[in-house]
Order: sequence, then C-alpha cells, then structure tokens
Amino acid sequence: MAEAERIIGTPDNPEAEHTDEGGSTAADAAVNAGTGKRKILALVAVAIVAYLLDLVTKMIVVAKLEHQPPIDIIGDWLQFRALRNAGAAFGFGEAFTVIFTIIAAGVIVVVIRLARKLYSLPWAIALGLLLGGALGNLTDRIFRAPGVFEGAVVDFIAPKHFAVFNLADSAIVCGGILIVILSFKGLDPDGTVHKD
Repeated sequence: MAEAERIIGTPDNPEAEHTDEGGSTAADAAVNAGTGKRKILALVAVAIVAYLLDLVTKMIVVAKLEHQPPIDIIGDWLQFRALRNAGAAFGFGEAFTVIFTIIAAGVIVVVIRLARKLYSLPWAIALGLLLGGALGNLTDRIFRAPGVFEGAVVDFIAPKHFAVFNLADSAIVCGGILIVILSFKGLDPDGTVHKD
C-alpha cells in the first residue's frame, strides 16, 4: 500500500489509526505536536541569537566606545556612537522609563502566550526577533544605571538625521515588519491561511 494512503481503524484492523470527529487521526495530532515543538525551538533559537548579539555588542560599546569620539563607518552618514537612552526612540519619554520596562515585559508575556499555538515558521522567526529584542532592552532597563527598572538602554548605531539605536531595536522593528507582512498575507501563527 502506498505511503500516502492511510487505513482508518476498524474492528478487523485494530492497529489502524483512529480518527476523531473532525477526521484527523492520532498520527496527525502527533505530527502537529512535533511540528509545533520545532517551531517553538526555532522561535527560541532566533530569540537567543538576537539577544546574545545585542548583549555582546552593548558590552563592547560600553567597554570600548563609551566616553570616546564617534567612529565613522560610512563618512558621517553612519557612525558608531555610544549613547545611554532612558526613553524610547529619538529620546522620547525619558521620564517614563518604568513604563517602557513594563511594555517590554508585556511583549515578552504576549510572545510566550502565542508560542503555545505556534505552527508557522515565519511567525516563529518574527516572534523570536521580538522576544530577543525585548529581552535585550529589558536587560538594560533592569541592570543598568540609574537603577532597577529605570536603567538607560545602550544605543550606538547612529545614522545621519535619524535616531541612535541598537541591535535589540533592530530585531524588534524587523520582527514587527514581518508580523505586518504575514498578517497582510493572511497567515496566522497557528499556520492557517485565510483570504479576505
């Protein structure tokens, strides 16, 4: 019998697969569970890579670049310049550092909740980028001066006429853009595709 065919359980064949009322078999459920675990592993792997890249680059910036003149990468169009940012992008909201800390923690909680029904690799990548970026900036908010939940984020990528940012910010933005694209294409985190 070809591999694509499947025998549904009968009294004469008790070892055959059984279906539920929706027509899916126990094997389908096992495959879905394995697929879901692989997608969660992909999410975690992307998050770890994004987080570690952010953490290592910030450590280098603090050790080598802080209190030093900017380094020109592409003339004055792109520089590496150490900056401590207590607020959001463009230095907005420096008085609300605790709020940004709570928002970052909230993003992490939402990503973890979504991961439970994750069966899409593109969504795993997008959520992994969000998670890694949020963890990167949250680490700064918790452990850097001036204090717990009030720490200033280390930024260092400085394009001309634009905000100074870091790799965590880049991961968050890329993850957000990917989520918007996936939503427009009708792909849900659980792998279903709907067309409006």
